Amino acid sequence: MSYNIDEMGWSDVRNIFRKWRDDNERKSEDVIQLWDAILCDKQTKLGNERHLVLEQVMIAALDCNRIDTAEDCIRILTAEFPGSLRIQKYKAMLLEALERYDDALDVLEQIIKKDETNAAPRKRKVAIYKAQGRTADAIRELCDYMKRFMSDQEGWHELCSLYLAEGEYAKAAFCMEEVLLHNPHSHLIHQRLADIRYTMGGLDNIEIAKSYYCQAVKLNNQNLRALYGLFLCCGHIANSKAPLNKRKEAQKLAQWTIAQIQAKTATPAAALSSKADKSTGKQPKEDVAALEQAFGGLDIAKAN
Repeated sequence: MSYNIDEMGWSDVRNIFRKWRDDNERKSEDVIQLWDAILCDKQTKLGNERHLVLEQVMIAALDCNRIDTAEDCIRILTAEFPGSLRIQKYKAMLLEALERYDDALDVLEQIIKKDETNAAPRKRKVAIYKAQGRTADAIRELCDYMKRFMSDQEGWHELCSLYLAEGEYAKAAFCMEEVLLHNPHSHLIHQRLADIRYTMGGLDNIEIAKSYYCQAVKLNNQNLRALYGLFLCCGHIANSKAPLNKRKEAQKLAQWTIAQIQAKTATPAAALSSKADKSTGKQPKEDVAALEQAFGGLDIAKAN
């Protein structure tokens, strides 16, 4: 975003920075631009907000690879808070940006030894292992973290992603179930858990995936991905060796899912055409056939 810097004062920039902090927006490039042009020479006027702004600018500088600016901010903060563990964490982040990962890990270990309840350095260690491509170490560290901070939804979500990267689908499903316990009304969590179960394969997992896709659609009937997944699950069940009543139920649900997908993906012209077909008693068989072909020609005909 471009700003008319000539017409802005230091108080305007301060208010913009404050709003971004309150809204949890990084806006790193804009922060650096406004800092260099206006606020850097006026930081003494910031009062109690000065340290918050320095932290905000330091993180933005790391995002933009402005190492010199980040070092200046850390130097000022260190002079005023020489024993702060928070500043030590920022030093570790600076070492990360310089790709001095071993030094950064040493700093983080020192922070953890001084305060074992501090979650931030443990998360930074996971981030460093990921940056180095050491997925197994990241999983081990994150598992140790989750034993201490079991209610961290982001931690469970990240652990799930790491397990998926390693092909550990059963463990990934367990992590998503933990996330679901904390947020049972999120259709996206139900959908992702269903995706994992579907990927695991096998009739039992497909049926579990179907139930989660159904719940995702129930929570948000505009979720097309959940509808597509539900159709695939029904197709598998309908063509499996499941009991006859389950196959019939899956066939009916697949037909309902096709109708829902058609209604939500139809263009205005297609919608008018569909209405015309209904008025003449014709069914849009071409659309159904195209959808079935897109999903591998699954057979949803009535079972004998």
